[in-house]
Amino acid sequence: MIRPMNPLLTVSMAPHVHCGRTIKGYMRETLLALMPAAIMAGVIFGMDAVRVMALSCAVAVVTEALANRLMKRDLAVDDLSALHTGLLFAFLLPASAPWWLVTVGSAASIFMGKVIFGGLGGNPLCSPLVGWALCRISWPEFMDTNATMLASNLPAPLQQLKSFGLDAVAFIDPASLFMGHQLGGLGAIQVAALLAGGVFLLVRRHISWEIPAAFTAGLLLTAWIYRTIDPATYATPLFHLLAGGSIFGAFFLATDPASSPVGRIPTLLFGLIAGVMVIVIRVYGIYPDGVPFAILLANLFTPLLDRIRPKPFGGPYTLTQEKEDDAICKKCCG
Repeated sequence: MIRPMNPLLTVSMAPHVHCGRTIKGYMRETLLALMPAAIMAGVIFGMDAVRVMALSCAVAVVTEALANRLMKRDLAVDDLSALHTGLLFAFLLPASAPWWLVTVGSAASIFMGKVIFGGLGGNPLCSPLVGWALCRISWPEFMDTNATMLASNLPAPLQQLKSFGLDAVAFIDPASLFMGHQLGGLGAIQVAALLAGGVFLLVRRHISWEIPAAFTAGLLLTAWIYRTIDPATYATPLFHLLAGGSIFGAFFLATDPASSPVGRIPTLLFGLIAGVMVIVIRVYGIYPDGVPFAILLANLFTPLLDRIRPKPFGGPYTLTQEKEDDAICKKCCG
């Protein structure tokens, strides 16, 4: 009896060596990084914040499951990406958001922001911001934290600055803003907790430092320029950094891997554009907090920024490169 020989060579698809990281593990640790902000939101805003976060996460998971079933795709809700999107969207809402607003926005974040583009990794825009933009433009009166939470004794720094000028926010202590004592998105304003979560993601290398650093630098530099032009009209850079969702945008929204570019120079430019646009929108726009719209606008630059790449080593010698070399020779040799 002749025994079949074992194959000497096995052919398989790349990659042949796996680093050990998975999408589920990445989402699990990102959710862990968001937990301090979620806990602080529950402490400051009470059960209303818990209601919004729980409903948004549940709707996101159900929407993705139904969409995958309708499109006859494999169910992928166990990778925690829908839960992650639902929580990020909830962080942008006021604690007073009605149930139907949370439902519509969370479902739109999944379907319009992710599923319609092919699922996880195919979205050209940050998914939670798609649902937020839909709700903010369609129902602004329910998304305005200053109008829906007037009974609260917390300040609304960006709304007060937009409506009443710099004198209205002169009494606000930066330390209180740092601890999340302000009105805004229920998780987006938890500066200290979000900063701790962002550092955790940096240490775990789930995000790179370029986008948060460039975002913060662009925001601070632009705010400093306006402050230098007219100190009696424009707020300080520190105020703009601590008020609203600046830290949330820098570490958790702008760093979305699908809608942000790759490479050091493209990511630095991406973060810089988003940070500058935050201040421009806050100064000239009708919306008090420009972080979500600034990141959405920066997402539109991603395909262009991705074209910035080093020349491939050993690649084909093009006519353009030949002309450039001829120009260098003429300049050096005459």
